[in-house]
Amino acid sequence: MADKMRLDKWLWAARFYKTRSLAAQEIGKGRVTVNGQPAKPAREIAAQDLVGIRKEDPAMQVRVVALSAVRGPAPVARQLYEETPESLAARERAAELRRLAPEPAQGIAAGRPTKRDRRLIDQMRGK
Repeated sequence: MADKMRLDKWLWAARFYKTRSLAAQEIGKGRVTVNGQPAKPAREIAAQDLVGIRKEDPAMQVRVVALSAVRGPAPVARQLYEETPESLAARERAAELRRLAPEPAQGIAAGRPTKRDRRLIDQMRGK
């Protein structure tokens, strides 16, 4: 194993992105940082680097544990990194808030208007 490798290749091997080109696009958009600094796809990373990935809300912070040049199965890919405790807690809080959020459809008491309701609405609007 090498002691350094390209950031886009590692993100692909760790299964954060489906293709290397997609990983490079996301890095180019500024959605990936290394040690708190914006990165480029060819940025060399090593073990113990802190990588921030904004794929969903909140952003994920992971520490590089190992490097791999090949994309393996998901259980092997999870061994390439470990999520920081702060990131894990933030993601759990966000999941709990989403779970407790009210269902948007509950605001509609009667549901969709029926054909008759639609005619009455059109009549009131003068159509």
